[in-house]
Amino acid sequence: MNLDFSEDQKQLKEQARRLFADKSPPSVVRAVLEGKDSYDQALWKNMAELGFLGTAIPEEFGGHGIGHLELCVIAEELGRSLAPVPMSSSIYLAAEFLVRAGSDAQKRKYLPKLASGALIGTFAHAERAGEVTERTIEANVARGALTGAKVPVPDGEIADFAVVSARAGDGGVGLFLVDLTGPGVQREAVRTIDPTRNQASIRFDNAPAEPLGAPAEGWRILTDVLNRAAVLVAFEQIGGADRALEMARDYALERFAFGRQIGSFQGLKHMMADMYVSATLARSNCYWAAWALSTDAAELPEAAATARVSATQAFQHCAKNNIQVHGGMGFTWEYDCHLYYRRSNLLALSLGSQSAWEDKLIDALRRKNAA
Repeated sequence: MNLDFSEDQKQLKEQARRLFADKSPPSVVRAVLEGKDSYDQALWKNMAELGFLGTAIPEEFGGHGIGHLELCVIAEELGRSLAPVPMSSSIYLAAEFLVRAGSDAQKRKYLPKLASGALIGTFAHAERAGEVTERTIEANVARGALTGAKVPVPDGEIADFAVVSARAGDGGVGLFLVDLTGPGVQREAVRTIDPTRNQASIRFDNAPAEPLGAPAEGWRILTDVLNRAAVLVAFEQIGGADRALEMARDYALERFAFGRQIGSFQGLKHMMADMYVSATLARSNCYWAAWALSTDAAELPEAAATARVSATQAFQHCAKNNIQVHGGMGFTWEYDCHLYYRRSNLLALSLGSQSAWEDKLIDALRRKNAA
């Protein structure tokens, strides 16, 4: 089995790297971090014009229908540059929910605008700290009106609509489309360790809600889409891990102490070798998960959890040790090390914590062994 990307996909990777290097240098990331904007609108427009947003959206609904392998390639480069855009919430989640569960009318209404960047979507799921399960969902929909609160909601302050998990009439968890600019919706920004990725608290008070998919299938659809999104977020994480490792290597080669490159010191050699091992292991797991995602393989739950756990560990490991290699300079605001440390910690909790994904991996392995 060949788990490498094709030449066309590698060319797409290079195109994405050039775009993000040109349009999303650290100065752009810092402008969002230190400014009032919640994301970089110019970069988002550039990504839409190049067709990045519609990569996995079917052509009949305004996308390019290229595939999820290509979306993985773009996700890696986005993570490498820390691009401050709502890609994960709008494309990995909202668009994927619509593709997997939406009616033709819903797909035609939302997907072309998601692909063009005219609309931003998100997924409102968590309601409090801790793991989200069917039993922890308290938001409910009665007679087409949603009541409850969700926090944190990724890009919730800037999104135009949300896919919301809530209890339906039969008490089960269903999925609903809600216009976040409409009546009955109150939004408030939430401060996190990484302000370059917007988070919000949203309260719904009899907000109009439209069912997405069959109510009885809500949790199954939700689980499936989270597995698919986890693969793409894992690619963002390995992109960030690789860049943090490169930053550490470059600094170790250019910094001298006691007349020697600090990279020649055994302690730093071992530290960076460990960083390389964790990043390489995560990449191999992510490639397996990308195959499972692109083929809708039965192994997707297991592969997604494996990629998610290893990529989370790799990014946090590399981001933390990048600061250590830089020494006292690594802790300063002027150096970019903290930008990767911030993003690594934010992504570690996106779509659920590492421990939650470890539990999912164990459950998937148990089911596999019992079969």
